[in-house]
Amino acid sequence: MAKDHGPSVKNDKQYEGLRKKEMSKSRAAAIANSPGSSRRGGKKSG
Repeated sequence: MAKDHGPSVKNDKQYEGLRKKEMSKSRAAAIANSPGSSRRGGKKSG
């Protein structure tokens, strides 16, 4: 089960996955908190 990273991270499971890929904490938190990020998979929009 995913750890609780506090109120600043909305999607703990996605955050953990991004951190395992050696992404920075701030970048992983930004992606995990953005709406629809799981649908896009974190890919660039353009």
